[in-house]
Amino acid sequence: MGNLQVWSQWERFIAAFERFNWIDLGIALLIFLVFLGFRKLFTLYIYKLVLAMVKKLPVDTVSKILLAYEKPLRWFWVIIGTYLALTYLPFPITTFNFVQQIYKSFIIGLIGWGIFNYFSDQSNPFERMISRTKLDSDSMLIPFLGRVFRMLVVIFTVVSILDTWDIQIGAFVAGLGVAGLAFSLAAQDTVANFFGGVVIITEKPFSKGDWIQTPSVEGTVEDISFRSTQVRTFSDTIVTVPNSKLSNEAITNWSKMSKRRIDYELAISYRTSNEKLKTALKEIDEMLRAHPGVHPDAIMVRFTDFRDYSLGIFVYFFTKTTIWAEYLVVKEETNLQILSILEKHGIEIALPSQQIYLPEKEDGKKLMAGE
Repeated sequence: MGNLQVWSQWERFIAAFERFNWIDLGIALLIFLVFLGFRKLFTLYIYKLVLAMVKKLPVDTVSKILLAYEKPLRWFWVIIGTYLALTYLPFPITTFNFVQQIYKSFIIGLIGWGIFNYFSDQSNPFERMISRTKLDSDSMLIPFLGRVFRMLVVIFTVVSILDTWDIQIGAFVAGLGVAGLAFSLAAQDTVANFFGGVVIITEKPFSKGDWIQTPSVEGTVEDISFRSTQVRTFSDTIVTVPNSKLSNEAITNWSKMSKRRIDYELAISYRTSNEKLKTALKEIDEMLRAHPGVHPDAIMVRFTDFRDYSLGIFVYFFTKTTIWAEYLVVKEETNLQILSILEKHGIEIALPSQQIYLPEKEDGKKLMAGE
């Protein structure tokens, strides 16, 4: 029965081709060109006019929807123009279910395309929802939720198009049979990475732009996706870490520092007198407390050790800034001022060295090596 219907349709198509004339072709082409003109008119004038009016509204949702459907609407005019032009032709081609399903698929695809754009990073509807919560503006929850919904939109659009073609999804999934088990085993890592990303988003051990350090990577967080997190290292390379691995590692977030530590030990020569050492320690302490870039809490300058070749001076303080470049400036300035204080009092920095003392002979002369 189905073969007879198809054969009958082809017979009508051949009959229509026999009575085809160039006037019909010209009118059909004219219809298509008119819709192309509508597309250009809509893009240059009507769309921009409507968008300008909508942007004046207190709610920006409508303008975001229009922006999301800008490109799909351009293609809408082309598809409708093509369909109407083919409809005018004396061919029964547009009565074929195949052609009608193609156009239905295109329309569904355009609708899905617009919704997909609506959940993009530029017009993410979750931004307003997140702004009402305690999450910060740099939270990666916003782009993460946007990607989840974009994935759902793609799946729903594909399912809708398959339903248009009378393809049963349930039968298709059931038809996977034994292959489903193999697929689930192969997808274990993907699922683990996805839930690892959910853990990172919800627990918020770091945010986008933070400087983090883990046993496997150190750098600035650039992005997080379903599978992995991208970290830009200090050598300006991108390291992609699976979310399942990152969520199970100890993460040090250096960007959460309220101040940044500087500590080191100075090695002072044993030739330094007690008075000079006391004076230098006092001036170094006063200099650090007076420096505008040094945090006033926990400043320590202490004589701590008698070493093999030097006197050990422990210097410990924090900078107010946590930015690396500014931190280095404060460290350089304090180091130079410490050097100036030591030079002012004639105190030498000790270097690793050894002194060998030789016993004297009976005549008062020192023994030479090897005697």
